Amino acid sequence: MPQNLDAVAIRAWSALALDALGQAREEIDAINVYPVADADTGTNLYLTMESATRAVDAVFTGLEPAGPTRAEAVRALAHGALIGARGNSGTILAQLLRGMAQVLADDESAPGPTGDAPHADGERLALALRRAAQSAYEAVAHPVEGTVLTVARAAAEAAGAGRPADDCGAVARAAYDGARAALAATPDQLAVLGRAGVVDAGGRGLVAVLGALVGALSGERVGARNPAAWNTWTSANGGPRTDGHARVEGVDKGTASPAAAECAEGVGSGAGPAFEVIYLLEADDDAVARLRTRLDALGDSLVVVGGDGLWNVHVHVDDAGAAVEAGVEAGRPYRIRITHFGLGDAHAVRAAQPPRERAQRGIVAVVRGQGLGGLYAEAGATTVPARAGEPPASGELVQAVRRAHAREVVLLPNDAELRHTAAAAAEQARSEGVRVALIPTRSPVQGIAALAVHEPDRRFDEDVVAMTAAAGATRYAELAVAERQSWTTAGICQAGDVLGLIDGDVAVIGAEVPATAEVVLDRMLAAGGEMVTLVLGEEVPDDVAERLQKHVRDGHLAVDTVLYRGGPQSALLLIGVE
Repeated sequence: MPQNLDAVAIRAWSALALDALGQAREEIDAINVYPVADADTGTNLYLTMESATRAVDAVFTGLEPAGPTRAEAVRALAHGALIGARGNSGTILAQLLRGMAQVLADDESAPGPTGDAPHADGERLALALRRAAQSAYEAVAHPVEGTVLTVARAAAEAAGAGRPADDCGAVARAAYDGARAALAATPDQLAVLGRAGVVDAGGRGLVAVLGALVGALSGERVGARNPAAWNTWTSANGGPRTDGHARVEGVDKGTASPAAAECAEGVGSGAGPAFEVIYLLEADDDAVARLRTRLDALGDSLVVVGGDGLWNVHVHVDDAGAAVEAGVEAGRPYRIRITHFGLGDAHAVRAAQPPRERAQRGIVAVVRGQGLGGLYAEAGATTVPARAGEPPASGELVQAVRRAHAREVVLLPNDAELRHTAAAAAEQARSEGVRVALIPTRSPVQGIAALAVHEPDRRFDEDVVAMTAAAGATRYAELAVAERQSWTTAGICQAGDVLGLIDGDVAVIGAEVPATAEVVLDRMLAAGGEMVTLVLGEEVPDDVAERLQKHVRDGHLAVDTVLYRGGPQSALLLIGVE
């Protein structure tokens, strides 16, 4: 059956690509040696894709219940990537998506009621990949082979090499295989990669994105973590020449290889420009053409992407002020970011403010519900509010770290789905000179357990270990109401059923909250426990709280119960067992 690229597939692709880049982020950061060995390519690609994914989700939400057309979805994807592009590779990824959108949004070969073709076939997808590669080469002032550009071109060539015109899945798989093979060859094309014993970091990210496209169109899981291209190249060359070691979040940061370390040491000491400058720019085409010439004379790694009056400008220079002034002459630059490679600090250009003494240590926690927010705030945490179906972006977490204004920060995401977002935020905050430790809490009750043992006067590493141990020793559960009929790990549920999730999986299906909660409590306490934490949502009455406390007292001796109110926007019921 033909596999076509419609609006729903585009949404699935963006979500899968974000997850794939989240899983590969640290790996890609570790092999980042070109054009600057600043170990942030994976993070930048993730942040760029995060912006793109949120834009796609927003257009689906805004056009409910009908949903967007394919053109609207792919344009949102490209626009989100453009306004959120970070770093050299992120900027190029934005242009690749824009190139695809130019083809996929203009396809009217099979128009629907709105004049927009509901899906794209394999031939159209191959054309989109070809346009993406062409536009990326055009956006880079001085294209270099052995980089993400080479990988993109190889993917486009493979996609157009005689694949079935009506099957997007086959075209996507061909593109992925072509990109993977090209990635394997990058160390032979770019000397700095060969010396470091790594493949191109940006190309590795593109392979992950194309693997996600295969998954969205065919359901096939490819390239989950270490692509065959990487394995093939390293095996043929005696294994990866890396001495980078596993990193405990917030404690250490290894280098990809001795050669990569040498590259990093050269930054800012005559080996290349000292600053990375990025900004969005509102300007016409003629002004941008002049800007390209001006910036090309100021530095290197120049990439200008976008169009239709909105552009994303990226360049490496020694005179950051001149790069910004050139943008002012061309149009209206905003969201200006300047990174000093030598110092490793990233900052947004803003008005000077009087310095304020930093606290030694702070806690940043994601919380859902005003009651929980107040509880965390009383414990000294800087909170990031979350709502059902509206998780915070990594930028919101970074802003919270800045608000904490501490030298050391412990980050509590309190949601398993936020692990990649929180990791990217932690990496970005570290680039600003903050020591960040990410404790992978999966529920607010695990965060409460971590806060209970937090001692700010203790050494940072010791505090993090104690908090991590407390969170890990806390089993968690949640009660929710099913919105529709669905298959679950506990059987088929109907709309309106009460679901009891233990450690993230549906374990109980019930008809009412109190009885379902009692079954969940008994199952959790069957394995032992000394304390039960109950966080009740706004709609749960007091008599239910009293019933659950009595149930624990009567059936489980020597087990204490602590009760909190989650308040508005909180989950129906959260349970923690320590």
